[in-house]
Amino acid sequence: MSSPGVKRSLNGEQTGTSKMARSESQDNLPNDVCDSVHRFHRPSVAEQICADVRSTGRSIAVFTSGGDSQGMNAAVRAVVRMGIYVGFRVYCIHEGYQGMIDGGDHICEMGWADVSGIIQLGGTVIGSARCKDFREREGRKTACFNLVRRGISNLVVIGGDGSLTGANLFKQEWSQLITELKNEGKINEQEMRKNSHLNIVGMVGSIDNDFCGTDMTIGTDSALHRIIEAVDAISTTAQSHQRTFVLEVMGRHCGYLALVAGLACGADWILIPEWPPEDGWEDHLCDKLSQTRTIGSRLNIVIVAEGAIDKHGNAITTEYVKKLLVTRISHDTRITVLGHVQRGGSPSAFDRILASRMGAEAVLTLLDAKEDTKACVVSLDGNQAVRVPLMECVERTQAVAKALKEKNFELASKLRGRSFMNNLYTYQTLSHRKPPDNICSADGTHCQSSFQLAVMNIGAPAAGMNAAVRSCVRASLFKGYGVLGIYDGFEGLLEDHVKRMSWIGVRGWVRDGGSKLGTNRTTPEKILDKVAEKFRQYKISGLLIVGGFEAYKSVMILSENRDKYPEFCIPMVIIPCTVSNNVPGSDFSLGCDTALNAITDICDRIKQSATGSKRRVFVVETMGGYCGYLATMAALAGGADAAYIFEEPFTIKDLQGDVYHLKAKIADNIQRGLIVRNENASVNYSTDFIYHLYSEEGKGIFTARKNVLGHMQQGGSPTPFDRNMGTKLAAKAVHYLLDQIERNKRDDGTVYTNNSDTACLLGMHKRVLAFRSIKQLKEITDFQYRIPKEQWWMKIRPLLRILAKHESTYEVEGIAVKSVSDSDTDSS
Repeated sequence: MSSPGVKRSLNGEQTGTSKMARSESQDNLPNDVCDSVHRFHRPSVAEQICADVRSTGRSIAVFTSGGDSQGMNAAVRAVVRMGIYVGFRVYCIHEGYQGMIDGGDHICEMGWADVSGIIQLGGTVIGSARCKDFREREGRKTACFNLVRRGISNLVVIGGDGSLTGANLFKQEWSQLITELKNEGKINEQEMRKNSHLNIVGMVGSIDNDFCGTDMTIGTDSALHRIIEAVDAISTTAQSHQRTFVLEVMGRHCGYLALVAGLACGADWILIPEWPPEDGWEDHLCDKLSQTRTIGSRLNIVIVAEGAIDKHGNAITTEYVKKLLVTRISHDTRITVLGHVQRGGSPSAFDRILASRMGAEAVLTLLDAKEDTKACVVSLDGNQAVRVPLMECVERTQAVAKALKEKNFELASKLRGRSFMNNLYTYQTLSHRKPPDNICSADGTHCQSSFQLAVMNIGAPAAGMNAAVRSCVRASLFKGYGVLGIYDGFEGLLEDHVKRMSWIGVRGWVRDGGSKLGTNRTTPEKILDKVAEKFRQYKISGLLIVGGFEAYKSVMILSENRDKYPEFCIPMVIIPCTVSNNVPGSDFSLGCDTALNAITDICDRIKQSATGSKRRVFVVETMGGYCGYLATMAALAGGADAAYIFEEPFTIKDLQGDVYHLKAKIADNIQRGLIVRNENASVNYSTDFIYHLYSEEGKGIFTARKNVLGHMQQGGSPTPFDRNMGTKLAAKAVHYLLDQIERNKRDDGTVYTNNSDTACLLGMHKRVLAFRSIKQLKEITDFQYRIPKEQWWMKIRPLLRILAKHESTYEVEGIAVKSVSDSDTDSS
């Protein structure tokens, strides 16, 4: 089960105290089973690299510094286990820079089992502290001495810009510091030569997402989860009493949390440092809230970043906003300050996976590092791991603060990156009370343009569908185009379940799971004549379909029949939306993040249920059809021991090897095991079969339990990621559709285009959001099993094996970029 298309692989075996516990227990196993256990080992040149690391006794240390954030523990776990895997001796430094200076027990060597059971924990188990002493040169020299005595000359720093800046200064002074220590007789010549230079790799842990050079910092997604959970809970009580809630969220110098939370919950107003409101904003706010209340809204939400200011730099507080609303429009207003609740709780699935990927890449970056290698930050650019020069990121982050101080707000917003600007533009478009009357009426019946779009859902319901439809409706109306909502897919279209959508009619949809338009799996191949007739009847000039593989197939069928039916010669866009994440052309589908978090949360509870009981192994079955995305990512986020999927065929020998491997781990004092299986992983090796196999083979060592999660994976309120992604994708799709309508409109009031590019899919692919034609995607689709022929996440599967103490082959994921601007792509 090796990763396909490996360009540079790393193989290694554990040594010393961290050697795999299975080695002793497998001495007497049959040869065929031993071969199965070792099936992941692939010889490569990189083995010599790892051997060199072990022979030189190279060591790395990882520490967390500054404010804590959810996901830091997952990052520490990944660094420790990947470090051990490639042959490093790995240390953890407790209490950040302070522990580095204090030395002693604060710097301790880590074994494999030392980081077991921490991936689901919030905060940081190795502690974090502010350290004034490290700001002084004498403090840094003491830290240098403590590291040299342990042979540590490679550091992984998990923190914010202050922590990373301190690490870079430490690197610059290192050669001088060890020379001074040698001259003072504190270290010898051999220690000096062995630790002649210091290599630094950073990972950004910050809930504020205020670090330039990465799309997402570790902890941001989890913080958004806490905010949205609070807003959704508040919404029920607010609607009961017709109240307005003013929420303060963290963000002293960065409004990312407030901005994305505003998008994700459909807030009426946000106040952030980078986009201060215009003078007279108080009147506009009161007018907007009054108008929404008169048309029937019982709930208003205003989100204020703690660093919100006006154009003149004056602070805007929640108390000021409350007093304004009570005095001016007599709204029953309440204040909620979320505070450190945003830092707490278990990390989201996204943060666990992000931290695991970044942690592994940090270790591999240090493995590549030479004496003259500059300090870098392992970052996320779209869905691509990149290595960005550390100080360029820090300087750009500091430039944002300078621009804010100088009240150059436009520059500050641009320096945040294109993703921040896209979020801001989308919010500005969707948050208006309604389109101006000369553009579109509130009910959408009278619009400036004679052309209109249609939107429908096809496939199984998935979280994020409603957010995308809401965004489509409002973005279209804002541009003066009417929107028809087609209920219940193509079957509803034939039965005239078509309704003109209004601005207010989609209010609140962003928070709701399922599909308010209704959806089914019917595709149009057998009803093309009737569908064409309905397109002509309703004068549809552009079509947006939000759905899964059936949606993809439907647009393919319509586009391939354009020569027979001119009604299909209109621009058509698919937004992939399915928990299976099996639609070609996009790394992520709407709904899969919500499903993944549901699975991860359940797995956490399942493992917790065994606390205090005998050693136990859980076998969990996930959805996904023939696509193993959910099983793989849930296994990585849940710290599973194995994940069985259709794309990687496995045999009874493989299962036997995994059983013996798990028996050895549990015999080595691991309390619980987790096995994840995709529902269609194998016809014969069913979930029942695997459960019975583990039950039988584990007798005397562990017991087994089985859980089939079922349709709960499709339910629930959408996560912030799915809400935000659905909102932005639909807004981008609408702009594309309207542009194509204007380019291809004819004098008779119709639209005609048979260009294959105008039947396309919009999705995230590596580092960019891109429109890809259905004709092009058809070539990379496995229609028999309804999956893409190549799937990006398959390259991450070896990481799952490595972190579970298996041998495997892992492809270096991170690419080096020359500057921060190179990583500033049009990503979501």
